[in-house]
Amino acid sequence: MKKTLAKHCAFLTMDSLQNYHNYDALLEQPLARRGWKTQRVSWRDKTIDWNRFDVVLIRSTWDYQSDPALFLKVLQRIQRSSAQLENALALVQWNINKGYLKDLQRAGFDIVPTQWPDKFDAAELAHYFEQLQCAEIVIKPLISANADNTFRLTLKQAQQGADALAAVFEQRPFMLQPFMTSIIDEGEFSLFFFGGEYSHTVLKKPATGDFRVQEEHGGILQKVEPEPDLLALATQLNQWIRPAPLYSRLDFVRSQSGFAIMEIELIEPSLYFNLDAESPERFARAFEQWMAR
Repeated sequence: MKKTLAKHCAFLTMDSLQNYHNYDALLEQPLARRGWKTQRVSWRDKTIDWNRFDVVLIRSTWDYQSDPALFLKVLQRIQRSSAQLENALALVQWNINKGYLKDLQRAGFDIVPTQWPDKFDAAELAHYFEQLQCAEIVIKPLISANADNTFRLTLKQAQQGADALAAVFEQRPFMLQPFMTSIIDEGEFSLFFFGGEYSHTVLKKPATGDFRVQEEHGGILQKVEPEPDLLALATQLNQWIRPAPLYSRLDFVRSQSGFAIMEIELIEPSLYFNLDAESPERFARAFEQWMAR
């Protein structure tokens, strides 16, 4: 049975955050003012007794894609302890594989057009470009984080690099999408929700000559106000997610027909507390209400 009075909170992280940008320390004071003691714990630490904590927040486990099976086993161990896991294990199990985008599409949400091949076949590369009606594609694993093993390619580049692509994807399920030029022209919008309430929006643009928007790859980030249509769409999407998440990051790009969903980040998204001075307080307030339910 889960504890009802939470005072000890673990921030689930990785062995080393060197070369990563992390802003979770900005939560420490807002949570401390509410009586919470926080501690960063690597998900790979085998010595931890999870019963020591009232809640475990999955925060910066940015290497889970290297061993997703082990990662899920650790989360299952936390789930069996007296600690409350957030986001919920069921959400992680659903969100860890990008095939969840099919569920969004079936529910009537617009996603970036996607091909889901059963296996990598170099002979099919031209067919993928034809089906997606684009000059450049993005190919990525179904389980990935931080843009690992993600490639932006023309058909010529894909064909020339077919052997290298096969080495990456022959034993790894993958997906293909058209490269959305709006990411370069405008950027990718990330909208954040805490406890079901909208918090803030960040616009992410890649560095010149790149296509990845993560800070670790030189991405340029700024806080923006979302257009009403985008905020309404994100709110509808966040309300659709079940079980309801404590926190969510919803990523969109502008398409010819409006806004299309790039990804839903429910496992370990950076929440960019550094870009909105009030967001740590919003999170702490939502967290306190969440735990009091």
